[in-house]
Amino acid sequence: MIIVRAPTRVSFVGGGTDIASFYKRYPGRVISSAIDKYIYVAVSRPPLVRGVSARYSISELVEHPRDIKNNRIRAALIDSGIMSNIDVSSFSDVPIKSGLGSSSSFSVALVKGLYLSKGAKIDRAENAERAAHLEINLVGEPIGKQDQYASAFGGFNIFQFNSDESVDVIPIRIDFRLRSEFCKHLILFFTGISRDAVSVLGEQVTKTDSNFEILKKMSDSVYVFRDKLLARDFNGLGGMLHDGWILKKGLASKVSNSIIDEFYEAGLVAGAWGGKLLGAGGGGCILFMAPPAKKSALRLALADVAQKNNLKDFAEIPFNFVQTGAETLLNHN
Repeated sequence: MIIVRAPTRVSFVGGGTDIASFYKRYPGRVISSAIDKYIYVAVSRPPLVRGVSARYSISELVEHPRDIKNNRIRAALIDSGIMSNIDVSSFSDVPIKSGLGSSSSFSVALVKGLYLSKGAKIDRAENAERAAHLEINLVGEPIGKQDQYASAFGGFNIFQFNSDESVDVIPIRIDFRLRSEFCKHLILFFTGISRDAVSVLGEQVTKTDSNFEILKKMSDSVYVFRDKLLARDFNGLGGMLHDGWILKKGLASKVSNSIIDEFYEAGLVAGAWGGKLLGAGGGGCILFMAPPAKKSALRLALADVAQKNNLKDFAEIPFNFVQTGAETLLNHN
């Protein structure tokens, strides 16, 4: 039995510039941090399972991996050459399609688990690249590479995506006091709306040319955000989140909708300096930056919006930043 866990992430600015259609022409940059909400993958080779067993939101037992419904598990098994006598199970701390990069965290944990099941080691960079290859090339999703790197590496980082497909990982050197203080100014909610990131990102990819100048601004804002963080300018950081969200809404028609806009406006009225929807858009989690004293008002305001729109799954997600990336919790291979 092998158990691997991979963290999800909160991204701040630069999201959307990690797509190849952009970074092939101009460096893509994202600043993000791993958080203490994990995806777990267990891999075992039980002697009584002759075929392939997969358990996630449903359970499957098939003779060959090509018959697995889960596209990531199917592609990963075939790519790794594991055709039988395998059981893959997954568990999550967060809702699926939440905008926290959980799908890529799953891919990172899955790749690492399958490598270990074959007695092979994999470093963080290779883990991220293999997970990105799985999702982008094998499964064919129009996504970027920020989530795989954030999950594999962990910590607080700037990721720069270069035209030659290399990725520069630049850790943000902040002490635990600043990390804690920054986190105290953030509040995260699951809107109760699940969304399909593929449809949003697919439109964004087709609009790279028309959005090119917007994407450049988003990429260039990353180092400004870092400098404001190091200067403890939390009000300024909130303003940057707001400006980034306004830019992001212009990338594709499905990034926001009337309910998301209602959530966001309610947050600003309640005292937030700024915020953003995490992930591709259309639903998932919404993040605000606000004075800690305003958090109670934010909770009430957003709960009212959720109740008005009958969003029964709406919930606050408490979180902390974490330094570790994907890690092996158990290896009895």
